[in-house]
Amino acid sequence: MAHFALLDDNNVVVNVLYIENSIMMDGEGNESEAMGIAQCREGLNDPNARLVKTSYSASIRHTYAGIGYTYDEENDVFLAPKPWPSWVVNTTNWEWEAPVGVEPEMTEEQTSVGSFYEWDEENRTWVFVDMTPPPEEETE
Repeated sequence: MAHFALLDDNNVVVNVLYIENSIMMDGEGNESEAMGIAQCREGLNDPNARLVKTSYSASIRHTYAGIGYTYDEENDVFLAPKPWPSWVVNTTNWEWEAPVGVEPEMTEEQTSVGSFYEWDEENRTWVFVDMTPPPEEETE
């Protein structure tokens, strides 16, 4: 299957369509994105539909496009929705990152009890959420 992201006027993905790979083959047996787009436009009955090919394996355009993702035409990549206003995109891996970097590492014990870090947008910092159960009180 070949997948195509249907874009709105702001390059936001509003739907992801799929067609059989064989529909995209040109006369020499090569896959043609243009032929796939033409087929999708015909199926949508919209000759002006804005479509861009995407791939489950992320072999093109960095990541598989999902609804709500944005297509960055200049860099020819799909970007996940921005998680927080202060976050910036890393142009090496095309992932959103906190302005202070990734959350601190946790110990095995912290992880085992379900503790985690969450982003505090107001203070632009990672906040540790401790899920360690309170000690049991001794009964006499």
